[in-house]
Amino acid sequence: MDVRLFDEAFGALPEVLRKSEPVCSIILGSGWNRAVADLNPVAEVLYSDIPNFGGATVIGHSGKLLLAEVPESGAHVLAFCGRRHYYEGVCWESVVMPVVLSMRLGIKDILATNAAGSANPDFKPGDVVVIEDHLNLFCSNPLTGCHNPEFGPRFPDQSRVYSVELCGLIERAAERVSVALHRGVYAFSGGPAYETPAEIRAYRSLGADVVGMSTVPEAIVANACGIRFAALSFVSNMASGMGDERLSGEDVIACAEAHSGKMAALILEFLRSLPFCRIVRK
Repeated sequence: MDVRLFDEAFGALPEVLRKSEPVCSIILGSGWNRAVADLNPVAEVLYSDIPNFGGATVIGHSGKLLLAEVPESGAHVLAFCGRRHYYEGVCWESVVMPVVLSMRLGIKDILATNAAGSANPDFKPGDVVVIEDHLNLFCSNPLTGCHNPEFGPRFPDQSRVYSVELCGLIERAAERVSVALHRGVYAFSGGPAYETPAEIRAYRSLGADVVGMSTVPEAIVANACGIRFAALSFVSNMASGMGDERLSGEDVIACAEAHSGKMAALILEFLRSLPFCRIVRK
């Protein structure tokens, strides 16, 4: 990856963000924007004003970076309201920009979210899944190219990409706000076309529970850089061939909005449960 692109992006951030010392970052996927509604905004910058990032082009992604305060704790978090996808025609640097900016701000924990189709007949629309592993079916990797030590070792181990500790915090937070969770494997498909029924049958045979077009690139880079990473999938539809309905982006957003209350409650409770979030700023 070209470090100069990240240098330009980081240099363009407002001073209030660069000096904010957030306790974690959250990356909000399709339908998850309601999750920051209960946070107290401190500063905001549009993605289009961040060099080499660019405005979000996908439905359900507002395309802004928000510095916010967690109610009661006073701790700051960084919320990326929407993400860039490789299928938008952007470079890998744009896709993983939230991870690298978080790393340069000293953030040690990242929670990513997404909307996904279910390849598991037991996971229904409206369910929430804690990702415990992934399948990179896109057969490409953001770490491809000249190696830079800033992004970890040349050949990063991926035995435990998704933090056991953060997943545990999420599950305990879900219990407190009465949100039922599944654990599952996320399959990353490049998009933007939805998968075929034959592809979904193949993914199921490989162990996939949910399928989507994001999250894995960010997980790969965060893991390589030594950042604790966790991810949540909202099941917005049954995957192709798992039901009779035709798939559309509009239906994905509609399903997410119908369940946005519990998604927001889970995110807020997770943020409150982070160890540093219990310390009230003076």
